[in-house]
Amino acid sequence: MKKILIFYGSYGAGHFSAARSIKEYIENNYKDTEIQIVDCIEYINKLLNKITTKTYDELSKKMPWAWEKVYNSSQTGSLSKVSNRTNTIMAIKLNKLIKEFNPDLIISTHPFSSQMCGYLKMKGKLNCKIATVLTDYAPHNQWLIHSEYIDYYFVAHYGMKIELENLGIPADKVFATGIPLSNRFLAHYNKEETLNYFGLEKGKTTILFFAGGSSHFASKNIYEIFESFIDSFHNIQLLTITGRNPKLKKHFDKLVEVSDTGKNIKVLSFTDKVPELMSVSDLVITKPGGLTTTESLASGLPIIVINPIPGQEEENAKFLEEQKVGIWLKKDEDIKEVLNNLFFDPYALKDMKIRARLLAKKNSTRDICKTMLD
Repeated sequence: MKKILIFYGSYGAGHFSAARSIKEYIENNYKDTEIQIVDCIEYINKLLNKITTKTYDELSKKMPWAWEKVYNSSQTGSLSKVSNRTNTIMAIKLNKLIKEFNPDLIISTHPFSSQMCGYLKMKGKLNCKIATVLTDYAPHNQWLIHSEYIDYYFVAHYGMKIELENLGIPADKVFATGIPLSNRFLAHYNKEETLNYFGLEKGKTTILFFAGGSSHFASKNIYEIFESFIDSFHNIQLLTITGRNPKLKKHFDKLVEVSDTGKNIKVLSFTDKVPELMSVSDLVITKPGGLTTTESLASGLPIIVINPIPGQEEENAKFLEEQKVGIWLKKDEDIKEVLNNLFFDPYALKDMKIRARLLAKKNSTRDICKTMLD
C-alpha cells in the first residue's frame, strides 16, 4: 500500500482546494493507497494557526499596502530569514506526524510545509519523495527553500517552468501541469436547466460577478461595477455573489428593487453551484485568486480582474493580461467605458474566450497524479 501525506495551509481557499482535488483524484483512480490530508500549521499549533490566518485576512483585505510589504519582504528581505528560521523550528513538530504515518510520498500545496519537509529531508529525518504544488501564476521564493530536496515542482504554466529553471531548479523536476482543479469543472451541465434554476434567460450574455471577497478599500469599485449594470447594460444578465458580506447583499438587493431590474440581475450570498454557473456564463468579474482564475480558464471564460491583493494576485492579474484572457480594471479607469469596449465589440469577447480555452489546463489534477504515481 502506498501511503500519501498531503499538507496545505489555511491562508486563502486555494491551498486547501488544491490538496482536496488531488486527494479525491487519487482515491477515485488509484487502488491500494492510504491518504492523510493535514493543515500543517493547524497541526503544529492551533493558536498560531488562528493568529496567522486572521492576520493574513486582516492585512490582505483591510491593509493591502501592508500585505504588499510583507509579501515583498518575505521574498528576500529580513522577513524571509525570520520565516525560514520559524519553519525550521516548526518542522521538528511536523516530523512527529511524518514518523507516525511513515509516508511514501508527501505533497505540499503551501510553501511552509514544503520548506519544513525539505529541511527534514536535508537532516536525514525522512527519505520519501516530496512534491510541491504552486497555487498561483508566478513563483515566490518561499516556495523554493530547500529546493534541492524536493523531487517534483508542479506549476501553473510553461512560463513558470522556465522561471524555476532559471532560478536553478533542474528541468526534470518541474512540470507545467496547471493548478489542481476539481473534477466538477470537467463535467457537462444542462445549460437550460441551470439557467432556469437561477431565473436567467436563454440567449442573453451572462456575466458572473464575484463581489464578496474584496477589501474595504475596494468597496467603491464594487459598487460602481454593480451600478453600471443597473444603469447601462440592460441587455446583459448579471449574477452577483456577495459571499460572507450581508451588508453588501442588502445594499445590492435594494438597488435591484428600486430600479426594477430583478429580471436581469440576480444577487446571491452563497452558492455551491459555481461550476454550473460558469458553464452558462460568458465572462467572470472577480479578484484573481489562483483558484478562481484556474476555474474560470477551465470553463473557457475571460476575466475582468478587480481589486487584486498586492503580491500574488497582482502577479496573477499581470499574467492574465499578458495572455490576453483578462482585463485588469484599474481604480482610475472608467468602468462603463471598459465594459462597453468589451461587450459591444463582436470579436473582443470571442477572441478572449478562445484564448482562455487554449490556455486552460483542464486535466491538471490528473497530470499531477500520473506524474507522481504512475
